[in-house]
Amino acid sequence: MVLKDKFGRCINYLRLAVTDRCNLRCHYCLPEKFTNFLPKAHLLSYEEIMRLLRISSQLGISKLRITGGEPFVRNDLMKLLCAISDESLFESLHMTTNGVLTEPHIKELESFGFKSINLSLDSLSRDKFRLITKRDELPRVLSTLNALESSRIQAKINAVVMSEVNTDDILSFVAYTKEHDVSVRFIEEMPFNGTGRQPKNTWNHHVIKSHIEDHFELNSIPMNPGDTTQRFQIKGHKGEIGIIAAASRTFCGTCNRLRIGPRGDIQTCLYGAADTSLFDMFRSGASDALIADRIASIVAFKPKDGFTAEQSMINSGIHHASMATIGG
Repeated sequence: MVLKDKFGRCINYLRLAVTDRCNLRCHYCLPEKFTNFLPKAHLLSYEEIMRLLRISSQLGISKLRITGGEPFVRNDLMKLLCAISDESLFESLHMTTNGVLTEPHIKELESFGFKSINLSLDSLSRDKFRLITKRDELPRVLSTLNALESSRIQAKINAVVMSEVNTDDILSFVAYTKEHDVSVRFIEEMPFNGTGRQPKNTWNHHVIKSHIEDHFELNSIPMNPGDTTQRFQIKGHKGEIGIIAAASRTFCGTCNRLRIGPRGDIQTCLYGAADTSLFDMFRSGASDALIADRIASIVAFKPKDGFTAEQSMINSGIHHASMATIGG
């Protein structure tokens, strides 16, 4: 079976948030004093996640990304990843993490077959990192990055570009790719801070690209359907850079993603509200076939793009949730 929406797009990429909790407090994602986390009893259990992933595999999902919150604050994460690997449910495994707790597990992740790990890292300056995250954890994150570069797992850096906060870090990140075989992706700031307030960000993908081009010659790499990153190579650099027009949403037309939150909330678009929760279905004893049908029926009505999804949510009086609850 292949999941398809009404626009004929094949949905084969699942981003699964295994927790809404995080050990950092980046202001664009999670308010510093946020305490409204889901009780553990309201999260999908290890057994329910494995059941969900088996169903997803049968529905044609071939790529899985584990997200959060911060995945590594979930106690049974490595047990879960080991089981996913043992059952060979997906063609490719990926993860997004802040890197604080990741380094001790890299060898195991390598053995599980993870192809890439995205590190959420918005500054290479210790003071700036502490300002953004409210935690002094940059040395541990950089240690994780170094270990990833020595592994078979592709290392990627996700840097959210914030006006008057870290725009002076952009060129430092670009320079980092000269001697390091990593992909640095600059991401437009999105309104997912859990407050309902829109960020005042003038640094869109055009401005970011122009700023870099003032100092480096960029050679564009063609995008494939489903790609969110416009990638660039720089002559003489081991790594590459990319720009993700997350707020401008230039890539929505070929979206192949499905998001499921830690409570089983299905979200067909990052900019839309959750369509339904599988939590009650799991707890009420629904069959695999019934759950698969529910997922397929929701995917069928995936919105055309992020603007359509956002307008529908606004019309319903709902504001954007914290990024920690939807996994990016």
